[in-house]
Amino acid sequence: MAAQMPPLHILRVLLLLVAASSGTASARRHVPPEAGPAGEQSNYLAPTCREHTASLTDFGGAGDGTTSNTAAFQKAVAHLSQYSGEGGGGSMLYVPAGKWLTAPFNLTSHFTLFLHADAVILASQDITEWPVIDPLPSYGRGRDHAGGRYTSLIAGSNLTDVVITGNNGTIDGQGATWWSKYKSGKLKYTRGYLIELMHSDTIFISNVTLLNSPAWNIHPVYSRNIVIQGVTILAPTKSPNTDGINPDSCSQVRIEDCYVVSGDDCVAIKSGWDEYGIAVGMPSEHIVVRRLTCVSPTSAVIALGSEMSGGISDVRAEDITAVGTESAVRIKTAVGRGAYVRDVYARRMTLIGMKRVFWMTGDYKSHPDDKYDPAAVPVVENISYQDVVATGVWKEAARMEGIQGAPFKGICMANVTAEMTKARKVSWNCADVEGVSADVTPAPCAPLQGAHGGACPFPTDKLAIDEVTVQRCSYTLPRAPAAAVPGTN
Repeated sequence: MAAQMPPLHILRVLLLLVAASSGTASARRHVPPEAGPAGEQSNYLAPTCREHTASLTDFGGAGDGTTSNTAAFQKAVAHLSQYSGEGGGGSMLYVPAGKWLTAPFNLTSHFTLFLHADAVILASQDITEWPVIDPLPSYGRGRDHAGGRYTSLIAGSNLTDVVITGNNGTIDGQGATWWSKYKSGKLKYTRGYLIELMHSDTIFISNVTLLNSPAWNIHPVYSRNIVIQGVTILAPTKSPNTDGINPDSCSQVRIEDCYVVSGDDCVAIKSGWDEYGIAVGMPSEHIVVRRLTCVSPTSAVIALGSEMSGGISDVRAEDITAVGTESAVRIKTAVGRGAYVRDVYARRMTLIGMKRVFWMTGDYKSHPDDKYDPAAVPVVENISYQDVVATGVWKEAARMEGIQGAPFKGICMANVTAEMTKARKVSWNCADVEGVSADVTPAPCAPLQGAHGGACPFPTDKLAIDEVTVQRCSYTLPRAPAAAVPGTN
């Protein structure tokens, strides 16, 4: 019988992995644009439609790849913000085909940033154009360095109803300069991200490609009601800290149908760092990750922590694919973090060419300073894995290391297979963990061999964020730029 072809989504990931070996990532070929000539109506999907539309060219934008469009973006958002209030109808900024060089800029409320299929927003490589802002209160300092941090390319704070979407246009962070300066110790402040939205409610990011971020790609923080859908994130697999999607002290988050090739965790759920995160006390909770495809040879498909001092709970992951990745689900914490990681559920995972399948670390050696409380011991409990198939596992099936005197409890595994590339005397390495298992191959370590009924829990209730739906929105571009005041429809 002829050999069965791998699923299409796995073939796609293999192609992405080959592309990721280059110095910088390149965007895949775009689908044909939906937008027609000026004056013709086009459609897109979003939770909320807008009454007013303007093009970046209305504000002096030039898509030649060399002219700075910072002022154009700033003027456009400032003008369109007049529609952000109650009864204003909301607004959309259309970014046409072209290469639009810009320094960081902020968004406004009831606002859509829409990228044409052949639009590329290029981040300025002039670091002096990136303002330095205060560190996050829940971190106490920058993640790379003590002190402040560079702002993110596309940012906003205290916003409501923000959409970033398009016909799969591209946001390119041109991160190689940042990576080089970071590795050589030439940066004084922490690198900025591609997208960071703070203290915001109702965020929708879809159908865009993110390339070569200086560090993390998408970072919603202190926010709620977030959907990230159909996003492609590409960075070289050796690029430093280019995490894909990092919800941080956020609740009601839905991540689905995303493809991530990264130099760090594809998804990392966080909630603050040591005493600073404990003081803010804002957890990440009610998060669902579906149909994620990940390539990250040195990191995890989904990580919880290590910054988790506000707590992490009710995380649901299902229908996950990973190729050539270090681990599937990784929990990272340490004495001094405090808080908890609990009620984490993962099922239906297909893993190919993994270093290991599961990884828990209770002694993650990373602290913002020496002021953390050694009595702040995190609680890790109720972690479930079911229906996991891993092939080509080359290091070990799992490394599960809790905290002495505070073991990680309530671990459940069912119907898990880790096919090793070669037989090993010890395929599970465990310490300070407790749990149950059924139909797990190779057999887990003794502390995880407690008997149970053959199925691990997975919530059956529906999260509120799953109730968010999209509608077909239409927009019409002006036939010509407005003569006096930048125009809107």
